Amino acid sequence: MVHRKDPEPTHAPMPAVAFSPKSRQDLLDIGDYIAKDSRGNARRFVAKLIEQCKKIGRVPLGYAGREDLAPGLRMAALDRYVIFFRVLDGEVRIERILHGSRNLPVVLGDESQD
Repeated sequence: MVHRKDPEPTHAPMPAVAFSPKSRQDLLDIGDYIAKDSRGNARRFVAKLIEQCKKIGRVPLGYAGREDLAPGLRMAALDRYVIFFRVLDGEVRIERILHGSRNLPVVLGDESQD
């Protein structure tokens, strides 16, 4: 009896995840704000945000589109924060990481004028 090896599953490569300069600043600002109460909590929460960004890279098109805010924009939530990103040329670009209580159309609208 001959045993055949099952073919290796083929997986599409995961898109790379890149952070815009504004999203990097957002992470620093979030960390600084939380660190006023607890540096340890700040480090843990920023690490959770970064991990969520990596998860987005696994299935970026599985997240809600927000074309109403900007062309090609998608979003994912983590706790009270919203991660905004685009998929461009096979890469996930994290655009902003903002608290959900912010006036998002205004904040994101101001950027389209930059």
